[in-house]
Amino acid sequence: MKATRRLRQLLAGDGIVMAPGAHDALAAQLIQQAGFNAAYLSGMGVANALAGLPDIGMITMTEQVMMARYVAKAVSIPVISDADTGYGNAVNVMRAIQEFETAGVAGVHLEDQVFPKRCGHETGKQVVSMEEAAGKIRAACAARQDPDFVIIARVDARAPLGLDEAVKRGKAYRDAGADVVFPEALESREEFAAFAKAFKGIPLLANMVDFGKSPLLNAEEYRELGYKLVIYPTSCMRVMAKAAGEFLAELKRTGTQKSFLNKMRNREEIYELVRFKAFKEVERSYLPKS
Repeated sequence: MKATRRLRQLLAGDGIVMAPGAHDALAAQLIQQAGFNAAYLSGMGVANALAGLPDIGMITMTEQVMMARYVAKAVSIPVISDADTGYGNAVNVMRAIQEFETAGVAGVHLEDQVFPKRCGHETGKQVVSMEEAAGKIRAACAARQDPDFVIIARVDARAPLGLDEAVKRGKAYRDAGADVVFPEALESREEFAAFAKAFKGIPLLANMVDFGKSPLLNAEEYRELGYKLVIYPTSCMRVMAKAAGEFLAELKRTGTQKSFLNKMRNREEIYELVRFKAFKEVERSYLPKS
């Protein structure tokens, strides 16, 4: 089944869809192995892990699409990618949708911030007009070749303009054709509940970013509030970075990795993750015996 169709089925199902963030293909494989039904490719994760840069609009469409292609090909579960502001105006959005669709992801989200954007939970955000953002959503829907490709409208208006404006914009983006509405950086359970009450018949996305402005509610709590999809954009990356930092400090101190061997995935476990045996079978089938 195509990833786009599978994501549509998940969004139409009864349960909550949890999509942990993958900053690279190996993290996506770990997410799939753990039993999750979807993964999320964070723009912040790509900026941090690929380029060592902050999430301030410095990653290009080409870089994000490149990582999206690696991640989507590494797993069989659907992958949702961050597409920032669409990398320009509505014309740029149309090309971006075509590139992400070709890369193999199941859907993307587009935000209504000005460019260069900021991390959604940072201060100082600014948004474009509602009309311009709605036009980008319409352009995105017109550009997709696969009707199952999911277009998610991210609303960043809560911080600069307030919750009522965020609800108003979410409805405008829904009416423009968005398949999912994503209110970014709501600041309380009550705000998430109020936003959900304003929307019926369309899936909502909750962003559980670490150390952000939103409360870290349980996924089931979000389902009860009316949300269908929960993403955890950089949690894997933060955990892996902390573990690697502790290992490196120990290696520097002792000159050996011995004390960390029981905290590592061994060779066979990594081989299983990256499908090493399958590639060896290909070698046996097609390479000369000598």
